[in-house]
Amino acid sequence: MPRALIVIDMQNDFCPGGALAVAEGDQIVAPINALMDEFDAVVLTQDWHPADHTSFAESHPGAEPFSLIEMPYGPQALWPRHCVIGSEGAAFHSGLELDRADLVIRKGFRPRIDSYSAFFENDHETPTGLAGYLRERALTDLSLVGLAHDFCVAWSAIDAAKLGFAVTVIEEATRAIDLDGSLEKARADMRGAGVSLR
Repeated sequence: MPRALIVIDMQNDFCPGGALAVAEGDQIVAPINALMDEFDAVVLTQDWHPADHTSFAESHPGAEPFSLIEMPYGPQALWPRHCVIGSEGAAFHSGLELDRADLVIRKGFRPRIDSYSAFFENDHETPTGLAGYLRERALTDLSLVGLAHDFCVAWSAIDAAKLGFAVTVIEEATRAIDLDGSLEKARADMRGAGVSLR
């Protein structure tokens, strides 16, 4: 069964020193690179926001980062400004082996809706096109790694499972934000959706 490695958001802003740093986020670059040769295809996702994106706390006067607001598509966490299109923070970590990537999927570029998943915007309806690409290449067995385990990795894994892919999250090659217990909730949600955690 053809296998794809989906590398989620290994970008400077999510690594130590970045605007929305995940603790030890840079420590998974080498393990991810080492995994790439085990797969038939490698797909990278890239968070790619306009400067005035609706998910940024500064776009909502008086709002604090990491607070929740209600958007037309449901609850939305507000984040520090990060991964702005063309910025150094949006660039991939310099240690990531980009030459192995068959495809780069950019997400979060629509100003009024956030996009955690590699497959859908946060409305759970607007597709990124990744599912069609994988199906056309008969890549039905997916392993996910990257940042952050409890947000973009988890949402991507759950969506992939719902779409009928066989999905594994390789936990040693992920790191989590773990906001108010979000890691354990994400792990339970993934298992409930049929995602394997290893």
